[in-house]
Amino acid sequence: MRLFSILTLLGTASALIFEAENATISGDLVVATDVPGFSGTGYVAGWDNATDTLQFSVTGLTAGSYDIAVIYSAQYGDKYTSVSVNGAASVEVAITNVTTSNWATSPVGSFALTAGTNTVLLSDDWGWYFIDSITVVPTPVAPVVVVDVTNGATVEAENGILNGVTVATSTAGYSGTGYVQGFVASTDNVIITISSKTEALYDLVVRYAAIYGGKQTTMSLNGGGGAEVVLADTTTAASPWANATAGQVLLNAGNNTISFIDDWGWYFIDCIYVTPSPPPAPHKVSNSLVDPKALPVTKALFETLLAKYGSGDIFSGQADPTGITWLETNIGKTPAILGLDMIDYSPTRVEYGATSTAVEDGIAWDARGGLTAFQWHWNAPADLINNATVPWWDGIYTYGTTFNLTAALANTSSTDYGLLLSDMDAIAVELLRLQAANIPILWRPLHEADGGWFWWGAWGPESCKTLYRLMFDRYTNYHGLHNLIWLWNSVTPSWYPGADVVDILGYDSYPAIGDHGPVSAQYQDLIALGLDEKMVTLPEVGNIPDPTILKLYHADWSYFVTWDQDYITTDTYNNLTFKQMVYDDPTVLKLTDLGSWKGTATIAPTSSVASSTASPTSTSKSSSSSITMISTTLSTSTTHSATSSAAGTTTSSAGAVQSHWGKPALMDNPFPLCFESPESPETPGTFSSPLLFEEEY
Repeated sequence: MRLFSILTLLGTASALIFEAENATISGDLVVATDVPGFSGTGYVAGWDNATDTLQFSVTGLTAGSYDIAVIYSAQYGDKYTSVSVNGAASVEVAITNVTTSNWATSPVGSFALTAGTNTVLLSDDWGWYFIDSITVVPTPVAPVVVVDVTNGATVEAENGILNGVTVATSTAGYSGTGYVQGFVASTDNVIITISSKTEALYDLVVRYAAIYGGKQTTMSLNGGGGAEVVLADTTTAASPWANATAGQVLLNAGNNTISFIDDWGWYFIDCIYVTPSPPPAPHKVSNSLVDPKALPVTKALFETLLAKYGSGDIFSGQADPTGITWLETNIGKTPAILGLDMIDYSPTRVEYGATSTAVEDGIAWDARGGLTAFQWHWNAPADLINNATVPWWDGIYTYGTTFNLTAALANTSSTDYGLLLSDMDAIAVELLRLQAANIPILWRPLHEADGGWFWWGAWGPESCKTLYRLMFDRYTNYHGLHNLIWLWNSVTPSWYPGADVVDILGYDSYPAIGDHGPVSAQYQDLIALGLDEKMVTLPEVGNIPDPTILKLYHADWSYFVTWDQDYITTDTYNNLTFKQMVYDDPTVLKLTDLGSWKGTATIAPTSSVASSTASPTSTSKSSSSSITMISTTLSTSTTHSATSSAAGTTTSSAGAVQSHWGKPALMDNPFPLCFESPESPETPGTFSSPLLFEEEY
């Protein structure tokens, strides 16, 4: 029997040994004593079945990071065992044949363990090996590696401080001596230390691998709020390694830390490239709109925004009139932009009694001299799930409908294609009311498509781009809607419908609580997407960006619109002092800063919405106007069915109140089956979704 002290086993570190024969055995495993040199009273043999497991209970620790190793014997050649710590994903551990002795040690990695009971589960992999014990030793405190990036540098992630993550080398093509893996738990992170001789802005690029599909990581500067960095899928790329723009970071003179924290896990971080940021070039945005027949008042709205773009000023905005009222009551200021939603004009919501005053709200706001923005949370045209757990008002979500967008677009004579058109026509009626009132709109359809959580993004980029272009053509050329400034609201290049149909680019920002940063990564992505020829904006924010930080980063967002309810009325996301500071800042433009922005711009000649009944494929034209109008009453040959596409109890609600849910929590799986949504729309009635959401960013 092998006898040794804990201290002599692993040098001077204080280690604990947990004997395999005292652990919980499952499957065909047995305790044996044939091979000499084991510790304790025996070892565990019989590893030859997928159901064979050995679970250790690790207690007696203080919370912290610990290195775990397996004491084994591999008499039958090289093998592998799988190890899971506290239920996390398994790590494959090499059980290498050693001929110089019966027993050997194989490190598993460093793990964050609690002061209570921890579990270490060994499972059969390549069987026919023996397990004697595991050792648990506090992770040695590694010296902090500091890299001077004043003149630019490549900084290796494996030299950072590892918390719940490990260094690996199995995926070829990395730089340095390895890469960091194991981003699974929400606390898993690596901290990289860099230094700058002066306070300065730097561009930061992350080298990563996303071999389990597209992911996201949260990047934190000096322990502050985290900025989300998108890690595009590299599963089909020529190399598993790719670069992701992480935007700019304002480094202090001296040492700074860059942390990468789990978020959508199951990715690898290889290194970061840090280079001094060059002075920003002048923007190349012209005053031309994609609609060549844009009304004078539409041009006036665009030119109002363009006049301040890149100046360091940012227009303020607020979703929903209740948010405006709260700001005026509690902050004493009125934002420049009101954000509204066409959601409850969706025909499959109207069928269940949904009503809306959004158009009337827009008209009233315009009368005050404000700028008006609309999005459309489009309830799917048909095939709503509509049962007790997924009611009809969840029809905006991918999980709320089985409507097949790709199939509908592929057959222009199909009922579903007709429903797409009739739904668009129903919203065109409302937009024409606004046009008749001489109100231009910042129009944001099919938003957040690349997230996949809304049905219009569930069928991939090509179908979504086709739908967007179909809407642009139908509204501009068929309905004669020339009061729309077209805003595209996804960052991923493959989803971009084209510069010829997009006036403004936007990103919906919901960072972690406490993060009022510049949203720099997405700013840079959108600048690149539009070749700096399109204005970029934040049409939805959870946390309002700090205007001082925006200026330091030269993040020239045109405007922001804060989401409603808790995002503006409580201290959770934006505390009262911060909101007051934002609205007191003279570079944050408010209603009082707009002046008479319309000037003399009017619809000329005057047109109005016709009152006669029309089909969705017919138009009514005034003889005195070249602007095509559709009537306020639609008599459609294609009707929406209120029948759900899945068995279950149907639900209805005639009322509508606005709420904000958030993203569905991801499963701990390297191939996630659901998406995270950074925002969500109005929800009729008092329904509380059975799906639990947690806010992001």
